[in-house]
Amino acid sequence: MKPQTPPDFPTDDLFRHRLENLIDMRHELVKLAGLIDWEYFDSKWGETFSEDGRPGIATRRIAGLHYLKHTYGLSDEQVVMRWAENPYWQYFCGETYFQHKLPLNPSSLTRWRQRLGGKGIEVLLSTTIDAAIESKAVKRGDLKRVTVDTTVQEKAIAFPTDSRLYNRARERLVRLAKVHGVPLRQSYVRVGPRLLFKNNRYGHARQMRRQQRTTSKLKTVLGRVYRDIERRLGEQGESVQAAFAEPMTLTKRLLDQQRKDKNKLYALHAPEVECIAKGKAHKRYEFGVKVSIATTNRSNLVVGAQSLPGNPYDGHTLSSALAQVEQLTGLRPERCYVDLGYRGHDVSDVDVFKARQKRGVTRSIGRELKRRNAIEPIIGHMKNDGLMHRNQLKGTDGDAINAILCGVGQNLRLILRHLRVFCLTIRQAYMRKPFLSSQCPA
Repeated sequence: MKPQTPPDFPTDDLFRHRLENLIDMRHELVKLAGLIDWEYFDSKWGETFSEDGRPGIATRRIAGLHYLKHTYGLSDEQVVMRWAENPYWQYFCGETYFQHKLPLNPSSLTRWRQRLGGKGIEVLLSTTIDAAIESKAVKRGDLKRVTVDTTVQEKAIAFPTDSRLYNRARERLVRLAKVHGVPLRQSYVRVGPRLLFKNNRYGHARQMRRQQRTTSKLKTVLGRVYRDIERRLGEQGESVQAAFAEPMTLTKRLLDQQRKDKNKLYALHAPEVECIAKGKAHKRYEFGVKVSIATTNRSNLVVGAQSLPGNPYDGHTLSSALAQVEQLTGLRPERCYVDLGYRGHDVSDVDVFKARQKRGVTRSIGRELKRRNAIEPIIGHMKNDGLMHRNQLKGTDGDAINAILCGVGQNLRLILRHLRVFCLTIRQAYMRKPFLSSQCPA
């Protein structure tokens, strides 16, 4: 059923104070709530609901909780708990009176993200762009000049080692066999952890030959368990075979991969993780997915964010990045500034200027080309202040959703900072205003 809209004047709250009388209406969150078109979410997200079933949660509450979560870099559980303590957050999400209960179960946010997908989540980003223009934090002319760059969105996995992956795959198969009653000749419950412990100690002592021998033993143990289960699955029913299909496929992939193979398996719970080398001195390899970020050249507003599974070449992703910018802003950029990694791009209808370029660079273009480097600290803020440093969402869809929401959080922090400074400037100017005798009460 479509999301419900809470009534403005509940009959059982006649003697309670409204939030408008409890909070400071000059607060930046209150100002931001007035800049966002909340009814736009009903028109965009209403298509994903049917007319039957239980009434859905109000779209303003869902959108507001996602805004607050990524503005302050919180988890689903944290933002729900803090919402029940903060009257400004409740007013931002459309409440009329202070609520003492949790707004929803944290798992509801996960189901909403899965229902909307990447295209539905883009509505949150486009709304922040409109709010930034309406608050005058960004001029509409700034959307014509953008900067595009790529980074790595790391996944929530441990550093992948062969020994740990072999033991973890064995544990998953043994646990699944116990749940479905599949008998095993040997489970290696004591042998596996002991070999992994020795492997870690040999690695710490730099005894590489001994470490390699224990790694080979762990692989042998995993192969025995895998082949034993493979022989016994023929005697089981279709439901048991379906339960073992994905774990057996991942285990086969893990056993077959070699050291220098491409598209290796780095995490059993996140098989989509890729190993990406960006040339950083402090971190040679990062495990996650490549993400493209587009910002305005002058005001650093995020106008595009998308995940790029498969680790494609940067130059081949520029056309899709500019297409997303045009879709979210309604304007086709006139100039685009990129680094040297975008050499060989296929964009012809937009003037693309690369770093260190000399030909065709005027004085104004040279100044904008220098501002291309400003996208690097913006990406740093999205990782340190936002949630891009460690993506907790599942699958490739989770990679795309988290990248967009990190851009949403960065835009909201920019707007809130502008509103905070603007309100403070007005207050200071009012306090410095000379007192007139005509203002004195009679």
